[in-house]
Amino acid sequence: MPGSPLDPRARGTNDLIRQGAILCEGIDDILRELRGPLSVRRPSPPTPPPAEVPEEEIDALRERIAALLSPAAVSRDELVRITGAPPSAVYGALVELSVAGRAELRPGNMAAAVG
Repeated sequence: MPGSPLDPRARGTNDLIRQGAILCEGIDDILRELRGPLSVRRPSPPTPPPAEVPEEEIDALRERIAALLSPAAVSRDELVRITGAPPSAVYGALVELSVAGRAELRPGNMAAAVG
């Protein structure tokens, strides 16, 4: 027993035993466990690359986002939802607006118009 059930410091190790943990004193213990039944995990399919916004639409998206901003901060995720544009395009437009002095990027994934 790794610890007395009355000792609060042994709570973690006792809980691991309760969950079915095994004793591991070396590589032999690990190899013994690996020889047991293994569940085969299939690799997940690769995620498609993010959707690209055509170059001619980037200026329009940037201006649409600028129009949606006000001095009251709005979530960047909300801007993605409203515009329907890919997050990378919205975030890129916000950075461009920030560099141009037209937007302020705030903590907590928020953005606001400079004003």
